[in-house]
Amino acid sequence: MSDDPGSYLAAGPRVGLRPFSPADAEEFTARARESRELHRPWLFPPCTVEAYAVYAGALIEEPARAGFLVCERDGGGIAGFVNVNNIVRGAFRSGALGYGAFAHAAGRGLLTEALGLLLGHAFGPMELHRLEANIQPGNTASRALVRRAGFRLEGFSPAMLHIDGAWRDHERWAVTAPDETPAGRP
Repeated sequence: MSDDPGSYLAAGPRVGLRPFSPADAEEFTARARESRELHRPWLFPPCTVEAYAVYAGALIEEPARAGFLVCERDGGGIAGFVNVNNIVRGAFRSGALGYGAFAHAAGRGLLTEALGLLLGHAFGPMELHRLEANIQPGNTASRALVRRAGFRLEGFSPAMLHIDGAWRDHERWAVTAPDETPAGRP
C-alpha cells in the first residue's frame, strides 16, 4: 500500500484507515499470531487465513458492521484495527467499538491516532451519534485509550460478554458526536 492519502478513508500524520480486504489475510493473521501475548485474555483476532476470511467477510458484507485496518503511513504495514459493530440507524445512530493494536505497534500512540480518525469518520460520513466501548475492568491499556479519546465511563455490566469460555464483566464507556444543536435552540 502506498502512502497516497487518497488510498485511506481517513489519514493522520502517522496512520491511515482503510477497509479490510481479502488480500490482507496473510499480513493480518501473521500480526495476530505475533501479538497473542499482548492480546490475551482480552482479544482474540483471527490467526488463520480461514478465520480471517470469515471475520473480514462479515465486516465487509454485513451492513451492521464496519471494519478498518490501521496502516502505518510510512510503508503501509498493518498496525492494528478498529471496528464498529452492532450499528443501529434511525433515532439511535449508534455502534459498538472494537479495536486492537498489533505488538510491533503497541505503545507508540498509533491506535490513539487511529481512534481519533475513526471518531471523525463515524460521526461524519457514517452519520453515527454515539459509540460505545465495552471493556473488561482489568484492561488498563484499553481504558486509558478510550479515556484519551474523550469517552466517559457510563456504567458496569456484570457477566456482559462471553469471552474465552466465560461470561466477563465489562465497563461501558461511550462518546457522542459533538453537539449538533444550533446555538440558542433547545
